[in-house]
Amino acid sequence: MGFTPIAKRSYNEIGSLLKWNIFKGEIMKKLYLIRHAKSSWKDMALDDFDRPLNKRGKTDAPFMAQKLKNKNIYPDIIISSPAKRAKSTAKAFKKIFDTKKDIIFDPSIYHAMLYELEEIIENMDNKYDTIFMVAHNPTINEFVEAHINMDENVPTCGIVGISFESRKWKDALCSNKKLLLFDYPKNHETEKNED
Repeated sequence: MGFTPIAKRSYNEIGSLLKWNIFKGEIMKKLYLIRHAKSSWKDMALDDFDRPLNKRGKTDAPFMAQKLKNKNIYPDIIISSPAKRAKSTAKAFKKIFDTKKDIIFDPSIYHAMLYELEEIIENMDNKYDTIFMVAHNPTINEFVEAHINMDENVPTCGIVGISFESRKWKDALCSNKKLLLFDYPKNHETEKNED
């Protein structure tokens, strides 16, 4: 029996082929690293962990979440540092995506070094294909430079999307990787000013 061309196969057959990874690269893990939105330094007595978002940060977080949603990019799970500025950013994203799933607040993300962030990612549950992770610099910068050779600063509320040609998160960082998206609020200053 010969091979049936893809164009003549049913959706179920194509879905089965994708499931078994016959199309190289079609099954991927995707990580969207989100730097927390801009925080306030108004109260210098506050501990770093407790700094809230400032007015711009409160606007940028839902704005950038909506940009992802407009591209039909949806999270299977949102994971965040528990620092107040990161937590508020994650909650803004959750609200825009109207997801019922709870945000996972992982204390190890706060002040994580590069190798620690890598360990967090490698230990993600494989049932999640698309993860949004709200984290901090300089670790985000270090991660994207190490893994996709991106030597640019990720500004506040900046988003870097990376795909990994892997079925399992524990193998993702050693797999082929591709930059899917790099976006941040200043890319949309004209649009925001019009609003």
